[in-house]
Amino acid sequence: MPKGYAKTVMGNYHQILISSLIKEIKMTGLNINQLHPFAVGFDRVFDRLVEFPQVHQSQGFPPYNIKRNKDGDKFTIELALAGLDIKDVDIEVKEDVLTVKSVWDEAPEDEAILLHKGISHKKFTRSFTLADDLEVIGANFKNGLLVIALERIIPEEKRPKKIKIDNKKEVLLG
Repeated sequence: MPKGYAKTVMGNYHQILISSLIKEIKMTGLNINQLHPFAVGFDRVFDRLVEFPQVHQSQGFPPYNIKRNKDGDKFTIELALAGLDIKDVDIEVKEDVLTVKSVWDEAPEDEAILLHKGISHKKFTRSFTLADDLEVIGANFKNGLLVIALERIIPEEKRPKKIKIDNKKEVLLG
């Protein structure tokens, strides 16, 4: 797994990773609340860690891929939605959670007799927890494949900057 990947987009792999971490914490007796005084501003991270197993239950449908470019600043999530159309899908981002869900009305039964059902056509909701610095920049739906583009946006104040070294005392004294 690429560095920083687990905290970027949580899926099935990440459920196992977080579940293992929570089991380890329980086995060692580590109390997450004891870490709060040492982690200023990370309350939401701890809350997400504790609530993760209840909120993110294992989901098998629809199947998806997550891709990252070499620079690590662009991601795509691909969802295989065979038999659906663009009007059948809704995408929403709320509080750093990307949610994709089906929104079609139940169609009346077809008169043809179905001998084998291999293409799933069921309602679904799939959620992905996004890092604070990820933004959804667009989505495309073509040939049954929904592609959602994400980009890591680093604010100017968080970008690395060079500090000039000076030998004057006035600089340090203000």
